Amino acid sequence: MSESNLKIPNLTMTMKRTSSTVQINNQETLFNPINSKRAFEAVSTEIKKLIFKGTLKPGDRLPSEIELARQFGVGRQTIREALRLLELSGFIKTQKGVMGGPIIVDTILNTLSNSLLDAIQMKKITIYELTVARVEIEKVVLSYVIKNAEDSDIKILEENIHKAKKKIEDGIQAFDENIQFHKLLAKASRNHVFTIMVEPIMAVVADFLSRFEQNLEHSKKVILAHEDILKAITEKRGEKAISLLEDHLLEVRNRLQVFIDQSRD
Repeated sequence: MSESNLKIPNLTMTMKRTSSTVQINNQETLFNPINSKRAFEAVSTEIKKLIFKGTLKPGDRLPSEIELARQFGVGRQTIREALRLLELSGFIKTQKGVMGGPIIVDTILNTLSNSLLDAIQMKKITIYELTVARVEIEKVVLSYVIKNAEDSDIKILEENIHKAKKKIEDGIQAFDENIQFHKLLAKASRNHVFTIMVEPIMAVVADFLSRFEQNLEHSKKVILAHEDILKAITEKRGEKAISLLEDHLLEVRNRLQVFIDQSRD
């Protein structure tokens, strides 16, 4: 989606901050209506712009789904998709409870994710380079998972796959679970540096994949690949796990490359 097709929010609104929450006067709005076929991407982009400008700061709570839908002029499902993308990319976190909702967060992972995504969009990094780096990093991660993972880590990975399968059975894409699987692998290595390295890479992958028309068949293939990798891990078959991982990531690369090629047409 080109920048020229997006409406830029009016940044001259009056806001009051109370307990790290952005308060918006009834007569004023934070966002302008969005008119786009892929509106959730536009909504996500506009919110990120305000984060980059410092209008929205870490700790600020976004308006409710209903209020965001009203300001952007879109449906609540579009807002949910936009918030999901922002959360996967590390820009917000969802807090539960009476005072819950989407909250702006600020971590080093956000900076790394944005730098990678910007570099790819500016053609300084190719999908091939990203995949090569990802394969090499996750291969090392796997070796440490096999060596250091505890029963609790394996159980969390199994629960991830089970949840993904349940979604497929209900006719729902398991996009979030499939992205999360690789983050959980990094955590299972018991090395925090690997977690920091994998998080931004997966945020970039999630950003690109979210622009595809996802289907249940693809989700099924991904889940099966994850299941086979986990089985090899539990059986301490390092070479097998790495071989399965390489095949899986190359397939993801091919899908990402299709998107890049189409965007250049």
